[in-house]
Amino acid sequence: MNWTPEAEAKLKEIPFFVRPAARRKIEKFAQEQNETTITLEVYEQAKAKFG
Repeated sequence: MNWTPEAEAKLKEIPFFVRPAARRKIEKFAQEQNETTITLEVYEQAKAKFG
């Protein structure tokens, strides 16, 4: 799964100890939406869904 630099930067704001789990959840969300790249928009949609 590809990440845009903007989305990757947002991911780095998440504490390091939960970042791998957050990445997996965001990527799973993107796959369910038939996205191939994690953009800032996809990141924000996943964040809104998962809180």
